[in-house]
Amino acid sequence: MKARVTVTLKTGILDPQGKAIEGALRSLGIAGVASVRQGKVFDIEIEGASDRARAEALLKEAADRLLANTVIENYRIELI
Repeated sequence: MKARVTVTLKTGILDPQGKAIEGALRSLGIAGVASVRQGKVFDIEIEGASDRARAEALLKEAADRLLANTVIENYRIELI
């Protein structure tokens, strides 16, 4: 089973990398960008997992313990 875990900063947490990307887009002449927030995407393949609930529990544990800093980041799990 394949999954995608998307990790983003929580609302209200400063995103200096997003601000830098926003400035770079402006300097490249790309108009109309109001703001940029950056994040991380993890594409994960789970061996022999056919039970969606079990796969989601496994991915939640991985995100809580390693993939995301849950103090400042949110994450979303998608089974593909």
